[in-house]
Amino acid sequence: MKTLSLIVVAALLLIPNALYAATELSKAPPEAKAYVISPVDGETVQNPVTIRFGLKGMGVAPAGVVMENTGHHHLLLDVKALPSLDSPILKDGNHMHFGGGQTETMLTLLPGTHTLQILLGDHRHIPHDPPVVSERITITVK
Repeated sequence: MKTLSLIVVAALLLIPNALYAATELSKAPPEAKAYVISPVDGETVQNPVTIRFGLKGMGVAPAGVVMENTGHHHLLLDVKALPSLDSPILKDGNHMHFGGGQTETMLTLLPGTHTLQILLGDHRHIPHDPPVVSERITITVK
């Protein structure tokens, strides 16, 4: 019983540290930059569309891998405003996760105008501080 009490007390002492670690944002070098390599802003493309992600000043690591100055890409498709920068990035048809460390994807998009933007997430899918985000570009799919 004494051992169990010691374990419970130790666990209770660790909870504040665990909560702090869970909410602390991963740091990014101020010069880090995400960008869309291709297509380029204003380009007219045909399906399937190959989208290549770029990253400068940091490295790419899969989700779940805790390594300083790394992250993985999230593609924001037709998203007008950035998601919350202090919680995990949504995962849906407009917020695509590339947690395997992928640096490109092929998508079939509806004909018309679309916006693309890259947001880097840390091992927990949370944006860095400062956020590493690309310019939003516009493409047209024929």
